[in-house]
Amino acid sequence: MGKFTLHNRQDVEDFVRGCTFYGTGGGGAYDRGVDLLMDQLKKGHEVGWVTMDEMKDDDHSCCPFLMGSLAGPDARAREEMKVIYGLGDIVYDETARMVGAIKGLEAKQKQKVNALVPIELGGANSAACVCTAAELGIISLDGDYTGRAIPEIQQTTPFIFEHSLMPIVSCDGWGNIATIESAVNWRMAERLGKQISVAGYSYSSQAGFFANATDTKKALIPGTMTECYQVGKTLREAVEQGKDPADTIAAKLDGHVICKGKVTSKTVEDRDDYYWATHEITGLGDYKGTQLKVWLKNENHMCWKNGEIFVTSPDMIQIIDTKTGQPYTNNVIKVGMEVSVIAMKARDIFRTERGLLALSPKAFGFDMEYVPFEERL
Repeated sequence: MGKFTLHNRQDVEDFVRGCTFYGTGGGGAYDRGVDLLMDQLKKGHEVGWVTMDEMKDDDHSCCPFLMGSLAGPDARAREEMKVIYGLGDIVYDETARMVGAIKGLEAKQKQKVNALVPIELGGANSAACVCTAAELGIISLDGDYTGRAIPEIQQTTPFIFEHSLMPIVSCDGWGNIATIESAVNWRMAERLGKQISVAGYSYSSQAGFFANATDTKKALIPGTMTECYQVGKTLREAVEQGKDPADTIAAKLDGHVICKGKVTSKTVEDRDDYYWATHEITGLGDYKGTQLKVWLKNENHMCWKNGEIFVTSPDMIQIIDTKTGQPYTNNVIKVGMEVSVIAMKARDIFRTERGLLALSPKAFGFDMEYVPFEERL
């Protein structure tokens, strides 16, 4: 049994930095996560998480999550929002949207939610879940359903364990509420949820995965909130002590630095409310002669080294600032940035047969088998 509490801005920044690291390029913006958590501290709320042992046998949990593209609406869409649909400034921030979605789910289930579980690790998504628990005065569990960030709802442990997903209730930034009663499969649930998110111009939160205590604990990847805090703290302290942040964190987590260099090319497409892009990174110094191409759908999922496939999901590809150690979400990466790229093993559950069905090259349309990246080193 145990509890972890965030007390001040440094705690918050360390936690969100670690969440952003495990976000593998997605999971929402670091700055938003920090702002949301600081708002809760300013309100005087207790902000943090507890181990799953704190969840009682008759408790129920749900999973609130942000849905939308990292890109956000462009100038044309913003004009359309205002002129055609009469949507002014955002009324509800990420926390308030999650609260609205959870209250809608409680009404649908006729059952109170006692505990929240982040769907993934990411700067905004994990932070917003913790904030929502603080706002509602309930517990947020030390764990999540992915151990990284992912673009699609079926790429989660409840899918692997064939637990219930439906219904899903959505609340957008203006308070519009929609419910997906049922879907023929998880991919259709993802598609329907995305269409609701598109209608809300990516300012949407959804709540689903309503579960009893037994199913919650079975699907939970435990300890990941505390792990994020420790990773964020390690990155900060490495820089303060004059150490290389990429080398330091790779050694701590049994990962591998696969390149340090400069972003030399970037192509982007915002499609179906996902952020698709390819980054090319040219090695410098000890990595001169290394050319990486990283393909992403919200998060980094495929990496080629000198033209040969090298690292793929479910294994993790993290891109951080070479000097500051700050992990990047993919929408802020620009040509000319000096970055370090780290590869790490997937969580064991995602290397199972059903885990690979959800999260692997074939899950993204690439006709190739998954090979653990350590076998290619």
